[in-house]
Amino acid sequence: MKITGVELRRIAMPLVAPFRTSFGVERTRDVLLVRVVTPDGEGWAECVALSEPVYSSEYADGAADVMRRFMIPALTALPQVDAYGVGRALEPFKGHRMAKAALETAVLDAGLRAAEQPLSDFLGASRERVPCGVSVGIMNSIPELLDAVDGYLAEGYVRIKLKIEPGWDVEPVRAVRERFGDIMLQVDANAAYTPADAPHLARLDAFGLLLVEQPLANDDLVRHAELARRMSTPLCLDESIESAAHAAAAISLGACSVVNIKPGRVGGYLEARRIHDVCRAHGVAVWCGGMLETGIGRAANVALAALPGFTLPGDTSASRRYFATDITPPFELRDGHLDVPTGPGIGVDPLPDVLDEITTSLEWIPA
Repeated sequence: MKITGVELRRIAMPLVAPFRTSFGVERTRDVLLVRVVTPDGEGWAECVALSEPVYSSEYADGAADVMRRFMIPALTALPQVDAYGVGRALEPFKGHRMAKAALETAVLDAGLRAAEQPLSDFLGASRERVPCGVSVGIMNSIPELLDAVDGYLAEGYVRIKLKIEPGWDVEPVRAVRERFGDIMLQVDANAAYTPADAPHLARLDAFGLLLVEQPLANDDLVRHAELARRMSTPLCLDESIESAAHAAAAISLGACSVVNIKPGRVGGYLEARRIHDVCRAHGVAVWCGGMLETGIGRAANVALAALPGFTLPGDTSASRRYFATDITPPFELRDGHLDVPTGPGIGVDPLPDVLDEITTSLEWIPA
């Protein structure tokens, strides 16, 4: 498959409500979309890098720049390329996994569309729908938090994830547990704590949580292993896991018993599947995290979450959780689940009128 050109499109997606984490507050998603064009058709992908380098070292402007200057020329110079070849061609460029993931996914989507094969089938999915959780940001007050959780449970979400940070952890968790009883509940710290906070974090053991996600720094597997031995609540790693090799190391150290797989963070869906396979072989549960994706990114995540090792509900929320109008036909919650797309490739197409209305920049890079 020869790439004839790549389109980089930036869109501004207003969120239905501000989303606050320990990184800050998001009100509008600045999204970088990638469209790869070949003689046989095209493929779409979403780069999940945020506007600022706060979740990781990557950010949207940087992702666009490294694609434009280095990665796209490396791919368009090839006489033929498939999704596996993308990884080999981009290996000389260090890091930039989110940018690599977007290009690999767009090439994969183009190839699967041409072959009329769904992404879920290619990855090895075993389910036609996946259970959905929802991520609840840090609120201004506990009553506001309880109202939000009540609304999400009423919509049918089967698992609640609370963002936490120092000063907003034990009491909000206690309030949710006391109000809603034995719901599936977990927390996400986004590396907001230090090893000195271990005694305080251990207080979360009292609430029967599914897991505590990424409490410490992303590069501190050893301290995560120490904390895991101190807590009865399972520890889940997110930012720490950027490859299957990282997952294997974390498992060997005892740094986690659960892994959150975000395809953008790990370099794409091929590496995400490798991490799934490593974890499944070692009896480590995995689930699919989210980065407030549009329908383009959500479609691919839902396909991944249908693999057999994804035994916990992911952050694959319905479209309206974040956006009043999505750029694809909306993903809608049904009995707490989302249907896995069955069309070729990622199984969805952007809505041209919606896309044009929210596009802030458009760049075509020919071969």
